[in-house]
Amino acid sequence: MDLLWFLSALSVFTLQERAGTGAMTLKSVLLRQLRPGGGASACSPAQHSRRRRSWVWNQFFVLEEFTGNDPLYVGKLHSDVDKGDGQVRYVLTGEGAASIFSIDESTGDIHATRRLDREQQAYYTLRAQARNRDTNRLVEPESQFIIKVQDVNDNEPKFLDGPYTARVAERSPVGTSVVTVVATDADDPTYGNSARLMYSILQGQPYFSVEPKTGVVRTALPDLDREVRDSHLLVVQAKDMIGQIGGLSGSTSVTVILTDVNDNPPHFPRRSYQFSVRESELVSTVVAKIRAVDPDEGPNAELDYRILDGDGLGTFSITTDSHTQEGLITLHKNLDFETKSSYMLRVEASNLYVDARFLSSGPFSDVATVRLLVQNVDEPPVFHSSVSWMMVSEAAAVGTEVGSVLARDPDATNSPIRYSIDRQSNLERYFHIDSGTGVITTAQPLDRETVAVHNITVVATERLDPSLTGKAVVLISVTDVNDNPPSLAIHYDTFVCENSEPGQTLLSDQMKSYASLVPISASLNLDLVLLTPQIVQTLSAVDRDEPEEGQHFLFSLSEAGQNLSFTLRDNKDNTASILTRPGGFLQRDQLLHLLPVVISDSSRPPLSSTNTLSITVCTCDAAGEPRSCRQGAPLLLLVSLQSAVTAAVLTCILTLLGVVVVTAAIRRRRRDPLTVVAERCVQENIVCYDDEGGGEEDTEAFDMLALRHLNTTGQSHQTQARTLTSTSEPTSEGNWLFLPFIRERLQQADLDSAAPPFDSLQTYAFEGSGSSAASLSSLNSLDSFNSQECQQNYDLLKEWGPRFRKLADLYGHREGGGWPCSPQITPVEWRQGPVLIQTPVDNQE
Repeated sequence: MDLLWFLSALSVFTLQERAGTGAMTLKSVLLRQLRPGGGASACSPAQHSRRRRSWVWNQFFVLEEFTGNDPLYVGKLHSDVDKGDGQVRYVLTGEGAASIFSIDESTGDIHATRRLDREQQAYYTLRAQARNRDTNRLVEPESQFIIKVQDVNDNEPKFLDGPYTARVAERSPVGTSVVTVVATDADDPTYGNSARLMYSILQGQPYFSVEPKTGVVRTALPDLDREVRDSHLLVVQAKDMIGQIGGLSGSTSVTVILTDVNDNPPHFPRRSYQFSVRESELVSTVVAKIRAVDPDEGPNAELDYRILDGDGLGTFSITTDSHTQEGLITLHKNLDFETKSSYMLRVEASNLYVDARFLSSGPFSDVATVRLLVQNVDEPPVFHSSVSWMMVSEAAAVGTEVGSVLARDPDATNSPIRYSIDRQSNLERYFHIDSGTGVITTAQPLDRETVAVHNITVVATERLDPSLTGKAVVLISVTDVNDNPPSLAIHYDTFVCENSEPGQTLLSDQMKSYASLVPISASLNLDLVLLTPQIVQTLSAVDRDEPEEGQHFLFSLSEAGQNLSFTLRDNKDNTASILTRPGGFLQRDQLLHLLPVVISDSSRPPLSSTNTLSITVCTCDAAGEPRSCRQGAPLLLLVSLQSAVTAAVLTCILTLLGVVVVTAAIRRRRRDPLTVVAERCVQENIVCYDDEGGGEEDTEAFDMLALRHLNTTGQSHQTQARTLTSTSEPTSEGNWLFLPFIRERLQQADLDSAAPPFDSLQTYAFEGSGSSAASLSSLNSLDSFNSQECQQNYDLLKEWGPRFRKLADLYGHREGGGWPCSPQITPVEWRQGPVLIQTPVDNQE
């Protein structure tokens, strides 16, 4: 070992290379101190204080991914204190100690016991200790060191964002950037070339290229045509070690989609087209479709059609279907084969959007010729006018001519026409039309006030082909004549107050509201004062007629009904005022005043009507408000009477509705017998009662044991059962025919899973007329009141529990002993029919 001496207290590190292994040994030695005064002296222990603290380890690096079978030697720890006598024990702590790295306590050799991966952990920080084996004390201070994992090229490049999809416009220049691909390598980029990548294209040439260092994919050809090929699949490779042999590589796919540009003009597949059109086609009907082909897509393939010229320029029009890009030729005017049988059009199709870069290749439009042939059809009659206006006076007599219509056959056959009026438009049969001439006449008297305008539909039918019809609308206006006399506009309820003080108001609020409805030009004073004539009521009239010069009414009082208490004044504005004469009014003198008002119109000749105005004398308070008009009767007696009549009508309606509901409910609850009507030949007595059972928890209702074990009950009470229907032996034995029938039906009800879970009443029908079982009813026939029937015994009913107690009471003992031959109940309903046996069944048992 070579020792280097310096003039300071520094450590000298000497690196030695072991032969064969390449391991480096690091030694640290503390140098001797120099005297303060001068040069160095000899190495004497008396003159120099020497501290020896020397750690020695041989290696700081370890290769990753070691594949040997033995533990990988990492390095060696050694202390100068260690004399080789085994008194020093080496201890290793820190990251991976004991789990990844192990140390020989005696020699200080460090080994890696597991494969290391730099990509998982690049270095480990460890601490070394040298302890006395006997005392376990540190012989040297604890030291820290790092074991660094040395990288090897064990990771291939990866495209984390792949596969890629990119778009580029067709016809793009060479070198247009398409997409940038990026690969990553997990190896150490600072050590060697393990992480230095180079990009190349494995598939996709010669259309595209990639920059080796950046991974930018670019176009390599100038004329990429989407119409020829709309997508390209590229395979890009990334290789480490700068692409040298032995490097690892990874690849990804790049799908390049060519987007469309408008580089193709539209063109028609044919230069001319021919279509047939029926002359009966309606206006706005699409009669033909043509389409130009454009290989572009989207907005670049949107077309615009227009008619350049031709003899059908005004008869037809063309539009573009936005969905199919077809040219729709639409009929603009009606066709007539007899007038013109064919049309010629020149149609142009062009792109809506044009790319100026490609205009040099030619115009982006194309022209085609369209010929339209008109087909002749048998057309229906056509009216000269589809809507006609006519006028007729409402005073016109029946048979008066109103007007005429005219229709013709547009075909060359010129078929005769028959006219008629559509029944649905002339329900009241006001008009008639001559089937040959089309002359319309009145068929009934007309009334303008009922119908002012009649809307009728006239139908024209070809006589040679009745299936061909045409229609026209005729509006007939009825002119007015003076045929209605005028009358009061509304019903007036007028009153005056008796014994009124001077200046006291005599009109009620209701009368004031009536008066407010009258259209007068100036404000009216509605206060009635006894000293001077005052306005009681202002009248207005109406007339259903409508003269051309307007309405003008004349008001007057009838001479036969002159009243000394009131007068009438015509206001000359189609209104009149009722005024009081000086003096007072008393109910006892006259309660009701009737004024006959005559209203005339101004027509020639004039019409008039007499209307009676009722004025009631009422008792009023100090403010002039009415309190009563006759012995406390309400003021508006007529209104009260109308209200009473309305209430009575509503009451009757509600009563009838209730009767209907009750009748429906009764019919719904009625249960018909289960036998055929023809078999109803036995009279019987039906007893109904409404006692309800308490369900399965009601143990007091009736004895279920008696119902379920009818045989036992019958044996214990054989005597009573035999005398139930008759004392004769044959009849008593016939009654037991019912017991199996009852038991069978009872068992069916108990086992029926669909039966309700509550107590139900099972009704059974059994033949009684002519049967050997006879009848169980005490009213077997009209002769059931004989002495022998009266000996029946119904003690068995008492044994069946509380549910049959009512029947036992009905058939209970009578005065004087014995049993009655019929139940003690009135009234008794007699019915013809089979015997009905009603048995209560508890489905809960």
